[in-house]
Amino acid sequence: MGKLELNKKKKEDALYNTAFELFTTKGTNKTTISDIVEKAGVAKGTFYLYFKDKYDIRNKLASNKTKDLFYAAYQAVRQNQIYGFPAQLHFMIDHILGSLRNDSQLLIFVSKNLSWNVFQEALDGQMPDNDLNFYDMYLQLIKEDEQIYEHPDLMLFSVIELASSTCYNCILYQQPVPLEEYMPYLHRAIDGILSSYKKDSSVCSS
Repeated sequence: MGKLELNKKKKEDALYNTAFELFTTKGTNKTTISDIVEKAGVAKGTFYLYFKDKYDIRNKLASNKTKDLFYAAYQAVRQNQIYGFPAQLHFMIDHILGSLRNDSQLLIFVSKNLSWNVFQEALDGQMPDNDLNFYDMYLQLIKEDEQIYEHPDLMLFSVIELASSTCYNCILYQQPVPLEEYMPYLHRAIDGILSSYKKDSSVCSS
């Protein structure tokens, strides 16, 4: 990467980092583009080289943060040599929730902004130091397990949406119960989701 590209990347990262800080402290509605560029130390025109408006940077931030969570969880699955897709998915959910429990600002930001479009962008985004995206890696885990699922993208969205929404209060407020107490019930619900998306092997082979 040349000096010009490095400078562009530095400015873009500054905008992302500043926007995240302001969105999670002041809130999106109370944050202006002027606030972001002033704190990031860049010209307002520079902002528009990368983003259409503050909602564009918010959505890209949510996608990037979600992608980072996915990738870290996938890496942990490989490093810990977890085998079998259901076990791998449960492990990844535990890993993601552990990360969110350690970063309440990230939990609030992701939970508020995890729309289908943001989720899709996170799935399609290229992983660090890898030519594949997370969705390709996710499909590879399913393929290795030899179980066929209908709409694996919707299945993953259902699992992530369930985990993030139901664990929000458990993590932040210990309500209705602490996260540790709730986790067995969450995993049973995830098993139910997986079961509902399974394709009948007899139908697939006919």
